[in-house]
Amino acid sequence: MPRTRNDALAAWMAEHKVTTNELAERLNSAIAEFTGSYGTCTERGVFRWLSGEIAWPHARQRVALERVTGHTPVQLEFQPRGRPTGPIPASPEEDPLYRRAFLTAATAAGASLAAPNAAFPRRLGSADVDRLNGKLAALVAMDDRYGGTLDLERHSAALARETLSLQQGGTASSRIRSELYAVAAAFATSAMWAAIDGRRLDVAQDHLNQAVTLSGLAGDSAVQFRVWGHASALYYQLGRHTDAMAASEASRATAITRRDPLFASLALARLSVDHADSGDAKAALRTLDQAQEAFDRADQSLRRPAWMRFFDQAELDNLATFAYLSLGQWAEAEHRAHRCLTGLRPDLERNRALTRANLALAQLGQGDIEPAVATARAVPAEMARQGRVRKILGDFAHRLNAMAPDTREAHAWLDHRTAIA
Repeated sequence: MPRTRNDALAAWMAEHKVTTNELAERLNSAIAEFTGSYGTCTERGVFRWLSGEIAWPHARQRVALERVTGHTPVQLEFQPRGRPTGPIPASPEEDPLYRRAFLTAATAAGASLAAPNAAFPRRLGSADVDRLNGKLAALVAMDDRYGGTLDLERHSAALARETLSLQQGGTASSRIRSELYAVAAAFATSAMWAAIDGRRLDVAQDHLNQAVTLSGLAGDSAVQFRVWGHASALYYQLGRHTDAMAASEASRATAITRRDPLFASLALARLSVDHADSGDAKAALRTLDQAQEAFDRADQSLRRPAWMRFFDQAELDNLATFAYLSLGQWAEAEHRAHRCLTGLRPDLERNRALTRANLALAQLGQGDIEPAVATARAVPAEMARQGRVRKILGDFAHRLNAMAPDTREAHAWLDHRTAIA
């Protein structure tokens, strides 16, 4: 079969001014994040991809490529073995790579985590924890790209069950037991977050109850931080604002926030949104300043869980946008939304859609109807149908109709929403 140069990967490298050696280093660092071991990509290997000599990288390299570039291997013109080229899918349900990796996750997990023979229980160790954390990192990457799909929720829950089944069938030290409970709690929390993000709030509470129990058994403050942070988001979506504030405070009170300023920053930023939602502008702005100060003190080079990777300056600006919108400070909300979009990693497609929707609200709040509608229409159709994004765009439509119901822009927006519904 003749070689075909990989022009898409070459174009991405040129656009982002990344050399072959730099790309290899970034990929190896990404592999280390979700496997715990530094990758083996080399400059020569990247050259072989570009020349077409290697048409389909190894599995770990494919995951790393998507995390580094924000594009799937197929979008980068790599050719899966035995599959012809075709149009690039826009949604997870249409993406064969997604379906192969995640729609069969329960089966794959069952095969790899099957309980050993009761007569000869297997000794569980760090390799089991590392393998599960690799699966967790893959789930987090798919959430970053597609948001909280029903499939992602179901497979996160399946992996939580399989991890608990592994616990019951094997022997382990107390440390490994705790680590396995922690990763089971992380899977349950991922299921909860997928349900929250997809606005399936009735089942999110069930996932929360399991996550709270498992994180307590683990005694892991980082997982407890994540559980209570997502619980706050659930209560906020349910309109239980007192409970949302209490959950944010519980997240802030976990031990990890005292050890790591980055966790403290995220907890404070979320708490700022809660204060803003309650109408306490003074507390909201003070807490937001504290979040920025903690972020500036954090050591960005420290190794943290895969689910914490999303939190950077862009995400801090995203949370600030939510706070300023609640306070009705439209100009500052627009400023923070623009800053977020400028710094947002390319693979965080769901967060990009959320920020664009919030930017549209901020522009509308200032009476800038035409640019607001243009911004709202820039949200990709598949993301506009996603739970939380859909709700924000619904709020946008309601405010637009109240402000300028008979304008050309309002009619254009109604036609657009009808077309993508």
